[in-house]
Amino acid sequence: MVHGEPGVGKTAMMEYLGGRASECRIGRCSGVQSEMEIPFAGLHQLCVTMLEHLASLPGPQRDALRTTFGMSPLPVADRFLVGLATLSLLSDVASRQPLLCLIDDEQWLDGPSAQILAFVARRLGAESVGMVFGTRTLGSELAGLPSLEIGGLKQEDARALLDSVLTGPLEPRVRDQIVAETRGNPLALLELPRSLTATELAGGFTLPRAVDVSETIEQSFRQRAEALPPDSRLLLLLASADPVGDPVLVWRAAGLVGIAATAARPAIDADLVEFGVRVRFRHPLVRSAIYWSASDQGRQEAHRVLAEATDPRMDPDRRAWHRAQAADGPDEEVARDLESSAERAQGRGGLAAAAAFLAKAMDLTPDASRRSQRALAAADAAHQAGAPEKALVFLEVAAAGPTSDFERAKLDLFRAQIALTLNRGGDVVSLLLKAAGQMQQFDRRLTRETFLDAFLAALFGAHLSTGTSVREVAEAVRFGPAAPDHPSPADLLLDVLAVRFTDGYAAAIPFLKEALEAFASSTLSADEMRWLWLAHILAGNFWDEATLETARHVRIAREAGALATLPIALTSRMGAHVIMGELDRANLLLGELEAASEATGIPVASYGAVLLAAWRGGADELDGLIDRTVADLVLRGEGFGLIVTGFAKALLCNSLGRHAEAMEAAREASQYPPVMGVEPWSVLVELVEAGSRIGQIEPASQAFRRLSETTEAAGSDWALGIESRCRALLSTDDHAEEAYRDAIDRLGRTRVRGEFARAQLLYGEWLRGSGRIADCRKTLRSAFELFTSMGMEAFAERARRELQATGASVRKRAADTRSQLTAQEAQVAQLASEGLSNPEIGARLFISPPTVQYHLSKVFAKLGVNSRNQLGRVLT
Repeated sequence: MVHGEPGVGKTAMMEYLGGRASECRIGRCSGVQSEMEIPFAGLHQLCVTMLEHLASLPGPQRDALRTTFGMSPLPVADRFLVGLATLSLLSDVASRQPLLCLIDDEQWLDGPSAQILAFVARRLGAESVGMVFGTRTLGSELAGLPSLEIGGLKQEDARALLDSVLTGPLEPRVRDQIVAETRGNPLALLELPRSLTATELAGGFTLPRAVDVSETIEQSFRQRAEALPPDSRLLLLLASADPVGDPVLVWRAAGLVGIAATAARPAIDADLVEFGVRVRFRHPLVRSAIYWSASDQGRQEAHRVLAEATDPRMDPDRRAWHRAQAADGPDEEVARDLESSAERAQGRGGLAAAAAFLAKAMDLTPDASRRSQRALAAADAAHQAGAPEKALVFLEVAAAGPTSDFERAKLDLFRAQIALTLNRGGDVVSLLLKAAGQMQQFDRRLTRETFLDAFLAALFGAHLSTGTSVREVAEAVRFGPAAPDHPSPADLLLDVLAVRFTDGYAAAIPFLKEALEAFASSTLSADEMRWLWLAHILAGNFWDEATLETARHVRIAREAGALATLPIALTSRMGAHVIMGELDRANLLLGELEAASEATGIPVASYGAVLLAAWRGGADELDGLIDRTVADLVLRGEGFGLIVTGFAKALLCNSLGRHAEAMEAAREASQYPPVMGVEPWSVLVELVEAGSRIGQIEPASQAFRRLSETTEAAGSDWALGIESRCRALLSTDDHAEEAYRDAIDRLGRTRVRGEFARAQLLYGEWLRGSGRIADCRKTLRSAFELFTSMGMEAFAERARRELQATGASVRKRAADTRSQLTAQEAQVAQLASEGLSNPEIGARLFISPPTVQYHLSKVFAKLGVNSRNQLGRVLT
């Protein structure tokens, strides 16, 4: 990141760098202020000469770039998939010749291009790719990257540069004043003398007043342009109003107003512009000086001519934008063109650009009612683009005009959805419920989706939500529009939730099974896929092992390139792996989840990491993680997460034998009300164990009664196995053994291996307490080996101590080979051992294939292997 004030030499240094990189391929793009609303304009400018390499990219990435650049009518690509595709494209180009990308005036790049290039810059590893950004100030997109601030010249050098452009004598005090005022800014030193009179240069009793450097430079360029012939000035104005720098377009526009080719010579001689493959101004300040020094009428006329010169079939969006700038008042025809441009922008994934087109269309709409409609559309696009504050401004414009009942319902719906984005707690549930009530007379599908959003807010907000209970949402659903004759999986899911909170837990079970079957058998749309994780959560609440069937969610998200939804899919999959005792696999996904979050900038709740740390038994790790997670949850109003962190704390403390602490954590978490069908049953299980171990039998028994209400209704081996295990902890000797055996038998038929091992541990401890040493050794050893193989260190240590107390010898676990590797090396090694190719691994971890190969070479050296085939054996 090369940054500094205008004129300080950033562009000159980048040009110098490009000239010195004789053995590199050079890619260039420059941000243009007037082009900031054209989606992916900067990215296309950089990549357009590299598109012959698209064929080398994986299919989803190739399609993503083709859609983004308008080369294909495929569905909108996820912007993070576009980023990964751009990384792969640059990497492929660089595999043939080192690639240097020079991105100037980054502060004026369109939003999507800035995001994509920042994504790529943060993911560069072992590629032969260099990226240098020139910008005025360091913004948030590229914060933290290596940077170099360019300051002014030292006084001696500044004086020498100033002397080199003087054509006459300069009074020393004036020279010192110029050097001081410009602060050594090279362009200012070159341009300022042009704006001074001979008397001022010779030195009078008045010195030039101190002014802003960029203003001074622009004034110099402005004066130089004003000295040109009228046709040359008009030609420069046309060129400044067209950010593309297309000489064919500029000359076509010039021909429309009768400007001859000879008009370019005076501007070229004045060192303001050059006409070649592109029209390039000497400096961005030249462009802004010429454009903004023109009158409003002059700028409008320039845009009108450029619009007329632009082919409406080849570049309709740029033509619409020029027409909009040329409009001197409301114009419905231009507004319609902008509306069409917004639709095309959304089709390419340019939501921010769509919002900008719609906002301009809104400004140019003469009819007040139509203006409100376009303001609503602009608000929707801005919200989807991640600009909720801007969306709220558009909603105020819409609310100020005449609106229909349907539009007022959409107003309230958008306000509620934005509130859900900004804050999960508070009155969000009430707002969504109100919006659903208003919407139901107009749109059944949208109404039912809004009810699901209300349930979603209730899930996350839990006890931190105010005003409306989950039961009220459920009752509103029951009185709202019914599902269609052919309900979607989301429709079935909504009905499950409504039944759960009106008719009760047991009544909802048949509906849940139907919904789960629908999610499992259907080809899910993008909208339906966002509810898949909720189906998994509900399945877990009903003790259904369908909650573990999360691999499909991750696969669909990966195949579709839906990187924005991938984090929640990975979190669900992590939870499934933890429940199944596959902690190594969960840890691998944690690395991928962190890579996805870092690459996309999408914050992810630490639920998966918290559960993983708890089952591993890492007290220090979990304590810090819980503190950070709880602070984040309270800030976002996610009361749901406090049940998760309470369970994790109780589980860890029970595994370490700190039952009093486990009791305290579980008791607090168990007081939270059930939300979204998620009873805190996991917390109740820990409360029963902790209470039974420290003599708190009454609270443990109360927890067991609450727990058994769900386990008996569910009736699965998982549910009844947990119930039997808890009953055994509270039973007398004769009944305890029967319950322990039933728990081991039932849980042994499930994939819930951690809970199965816990049942064996508790039974073994009971057997030792009963003096049955031979029996307990076999059971405890089985539990110890299971815990050890799963990486549940605290539970394994508890089983080891019990075994040692019986006089048995216990062999320590061998060191994990992966401890020799860094986190990313371990992730790469594991994926390579599973047969994934370098591009597939790169797509998982948001790195390029050369970086994957670099890490693999390190892995081979550290583990002493020379092929992928050997990795699986060594890692195992």
